[in-house]
Amino acid sequence: MGRLDGKVVVITGAGGGIGREAAVLFSEEGASVCVADVSAEQGEQTAADCREAFFQEVDVSDSASVEAMYAATAERYGRIDVLYNNAGIMPADDASVLDTAPEAWERVLDVNAKGVFLCCKHGIPHLLERGGGSVINVASFVALVGAATSQVAYTASKGAVLSLTRELAVEFARRGVRVNALCPGPVETPMLMRLFEDDPAAYDRRRVHLPMGRLAKPREVALGALFLASDESSYVTGATFLVDGGLTAAYVTPE
Repeated sequence: MGRLDGKVVVITGAGGGIGREAAVLFSEEGASVCVADVSAEQGEQTAADCREAFFQEVDVSDSASVEAMYAATAERYGRIDVLYNNAGIMPADDASVLDTAPEAWERVLDVNAKGVFLCCKHGIPHLLERGGGSVINVASFVALVGAATSQVAYTASKGAVLSLTRELAVEFARRGVRVNALCPGPVETPMLMRLFEDDPAAYDRRRVHLPMGRLAKPREVALGALFLASDESSYVTGATFLVDGGLTAAYVTPE
């Protein structure tokens, strides 16, 4: 018996990284999964690696595209139980507020913040039809701490996700919909590791702040999401669910 037996889950950004790990894991645990991603090649591969899943191309910054994603899922499986709003970007031109162009800011906020807003706006009605469900919005540890090595648009977008999550959790708590923010620390995903390829010193500078001395594995974060998606978290809503290896708790780390 799986922890998500019979549940229907929509995961955005499921073509790679944490989203891919979650899709495969959730499928192993009994869920039927909509693998949603902007990349058809990656999304189709993830869906093929799942026990029960299909791929749906989506641009989370586009309202009609998000609506179509949920409609396709409901038509295929008859209902939706879990929204895992995971899609996000962290481009190289997102830097200090002094250096980030307005266009770069808008691009990041469109995907990371507006995308979560649209997924909740169009997805929560499907959960209400079922009498409840779980929403997992991916924020980040950067919504809670500052960094001199700034990605200002990314940080601002994740702060917006965290605040949005709290608002929705309170609004829908008595209607059976739980809304939580999953806040990973640095994770070994292609998106993050690309930033360190040409600058190993930047990786070392970040790693020294991690009490565990390493980045998270994508599956470790996906396991946190599994708890929030399952009925085991039935009394958890409005939570800032940190999976960060103790990073946000640290002042001085072990040598």
